[in-house]
Amino acid sequence: MSTTDTIKLFKGVVDNPLARWTLRRISGYCDDCNENRLEVALQLYVGTRRDACVKCRAAKFIVERVVKSGASAFGASEEQIRSKFKDPYWRRGLVNVIRGISYFGVRRPFVPGAPFQIVWNITRLCNLRCKHCYENAGRQDPNELTTDEALFGIDRLSRAGVVSIAFSGGEPTVRPDILKLIRHASDKGIYVAMATNGIVFSARDRVREFKEAGLNFVQISLDGLNPTTHDEFRGVPGAFEKTIQGIKNCVAEGLFTEVACVGTHFNYKQIPAIVDLCDELGVDWFMLYNFIPTGRGRDIVTADLTPDEREQLLRTLWLKRKTTKKVEILSTAPQFARVAKEVEAELAKAFEGSNGTSQLECDGLVIPTHFYNPKLQGELTKLADFIGGCGAGRFYVSIEPNGDIYPCVFFPHVDEVRIGNLIRDDFEKLWVKSNLLSKIRDKDLIGGGCRDCQYLYICGGCRARAYNYFGDILAPDPGCRANIAYWESVAGTVKVKEA
Repeated sequence: MSTTDTIKLFKGVVDNPLARWTLRRISGYCDDCNENRLEVALQLYVGTRRDACVKCRAAKFIVERVVKSGASAFGASEEQIRSKFKDPYWRRGLVNVIRGISYFGVRRPFVPGAPFQIVWNITRLCNLRCKHCYENAGRQDPNELTTDEALFGIDRLSRAGVVSIAFSGGEPTVRPDILKLIRHASDKGIYVAMATNGIVFSARDRVREFKEAGLNFVQISLDGLNPTTHDEFRGVPGAFEKTIQGIKNCVAEGLFTEVACVGTHFNYKQIPAIVDLCDELGVDWFMLYNFIPTGRGRDIVTADLTPDEREQLLRTLWLKRKTTKKVEILSTAPQFARVAKEVEAELAKAFEGSNGTSQLECDGLVIPTHFYNPKLQGELTKLADFIGGCGAGRFYVSIEPNGDIYPCVFFPHVDEVRIGNLIRDDFEKLWVKSNLLSKIRDKDLIGGGCRDCQYLYICGGCRARAYNYFGDILAPDPGCRANIAYWESVAGTVKVKEA
């Protein structure tokens, strides 16, 4: 049986009304076992748990069938599955996948049963004043959630099945109770990340303090190769040296370390060399962020890259990842997946062997996503359509200091794109029932050059850029070469103003 036939068989097993109804019935929270019933069933299946209530033990047999079917469809052995999902974070992610099938079916792109990640702007307070800041950070929000409210919010997200919380801001390290929040999230089984300017981490003992509290992953912003570029962009002299020291300290303390850089006219010619610097420092990931004209970014909209500049930069970075020693290169620009496929196809054709087989067919294709770069082989490259490009409102959502929920941190704070509030509303119901989320998840609704593009499902353009430039989440992303006419109509202007 071919891989395609096997995937169709898997879809037939799980994506039918009876199967989805059954999965929904067993995907709730078990008060007897104090965990999601699917989580308990998976623990029993992989052998990390022995005791459970009768209902959870019964759920184990249903989950086992789904997992075995999926493993067969995607070319993995049952032993590989058991080994991988002994990791609690991978297991929570699989629970999310199964719940997503029960709620939404097997669709392109895929929607999990809860966000894989929450980006939580836990405070608007900040010790820098960056030119592009989407949050207009500086002063504390007068309606910022209290410690007790934030802890309650973490409990809600944990119960919903969220895999990871990334605390951001503002500058999250300056919030007085941040260690308590990190510790609480970690104790709830959530993978804890943080986006920071790295200033606090220039003191190595502070890195240890955060790691001991449960911080797993740190993303540090670096927007220039030297103090002149970085400090001018970040608004405070001396920031560059402290940020570099912070990166070194995080690497030395064994934190998974990602360096983030926003591509603009201020720095884009330096970015390949910034990647080399990250590689020398021992950084795990380098993330190129798309520039989004929101927050203070509205004031420097002319700094946005043209479609041709973005295209060339993404191609350069994709080729560079083949020569770096350690650092993996990612980008929030959804066009990165298209660029990767096109470049790899060009290379495969150039190095095709005498028997007509390319190295690409032998080694598989890496498909960039917002979170990681999975390697897919043969027919499984079709999974890229399910992973999709922009994950806003699908793989992640953002939360503001006052608890308001948006599809992504780069959306302006206007009611039209506000999903609800973490404290006042039912988060799980919002995730499943929100009309706004339903709309943003359907890539077939996107207009412009995106609509007829063969890469619609692995890319689909950035929804935040579309909204900020056109006031429409279903508008085309003007940063792609497929939308040159749209770029020419909006370059240097922003339609949406924050309330």
